[in-house]
Amino acid sequence: MTQKVVFQTLGTASGKQIGVATLNVETALNALDLDMVRALTAQLQAWQTDDDIAMVLLDGAGEKAFCAGGDVRALYQASKEAPGSVDTLAKVFFEEEYRLDYLIHEFGKPFMVWGDGIVMGGGLGLMAGASHRIATERSRIAMPEITIGLYPDVGGTFFLAHMPEKIGLFLGLTAFQMNGADALFAGTANYLLGSDDKEPLLDALAEVMWDDDDTVNHTRLTEVLNARNVPAQESFLKTNMDTITALCTGELEDIVRRFEALSSQDAPQLIRARDTFLAGSPISAHIIWHQAIIGDELSLDNCFHWELGVSVNCCAHGDFVEGVRALLIDKDRTPKWQFADVASVPQEVLVKLLTSPWQGQTHPLNNL
Repeated sequence: MTQKVVFQTLGTASGKQIGVATLNVETALNALDLDMVRALTAQLQAWQTDDDIAMVLLDGAGEKAFCAGGDVRALYQASKEAPGSVDTLAKVFFEEEYRLDYLIHEFGKPFMVWGDGIVMGGGLGLMAGASHRIATERSRIAMPEITIGLYPDVGGTFFLAHMPEKIGLFLGLTAFQMNGADALFAGTANYLLGSDDKEPLLDALAEVMWDDDDTVNHTRLTEVLNARNVPAQESFLKTNMDTITALCTGELEDIVRRFEALSSQDAPQLIRARDTFLAGSPISAHIIWHQAIIGDELSLDNCFHWELGVSVNCCAHGDFVEGVRALLIDKDRTPKWQFADVASVPQEVLVKLLTSPWQGQTHPLNNL
């Protein structure tokens, strides 16, 4: 059977090596399953403590996607088979996925992600923690969880909250697809390279005189990437930030009314954003709005703590099962959400979803 993640090391002129991990499920747009999460975690931990490894590159097989997200079909099946339970595959998967994401954030050595093509959901969780995050002219980067009854997890509570103005909330509510320039503006990427520059980049990295000092190696990788940066395309997010901020300020029901008031005279990107938001899960919209409030108050590890509870609750009690059914299983694209709109979601439902299942117990992520 083909390996779902391929690991190799590249020699360099310095004698040091570059660790390369390639997500290798091209037909599934390199979506992450639990086996892939576990393989990545084990190898990255080994490379993190290996003095011969100067830096790590994480990329995806093929030209379509770096990573289109997590294997939500498996989570759907597990959640459907044990309705109302938070102790399913979802708990195991999310816990181990978040540990992997946190490991990348805290890796220490230079960690580069080649974010070419589709980078969505769990793929953005992998990319967000990297020290060197590359987008290309083909990048399509988004957090589309509102369409399946989830919310931007995988550290989104942290990185969306640290974007300019209301950009993070806008991305979460609307599943807006960023291009490379948008990603640079929002901070999900910090370099923009041509999609055909990958092999020349690897050749250049092989010539770097890597050091024993991680700080020096960060600087050397930055120098190589700066020399290859290409001019950014136009960023819709940057150009329209004032409009986006005005749309997404205030209470959730006010935000809904402003989106509903958009007309055909407004930018097509805003109309698409409106339609996705208003068709999405009302429960998810509430979670995303709440997430935006608390995100800049929480440390990174506490963001993952909060997310684990909310994610398993979404699978057990929220709209996740119905959202996945409508989009990926039956593909009728007509989800029957539990509530018709955001105004109809009772407060007690939100309290239940936002309350950790591990009250008074040891949290699974306590030792992050």
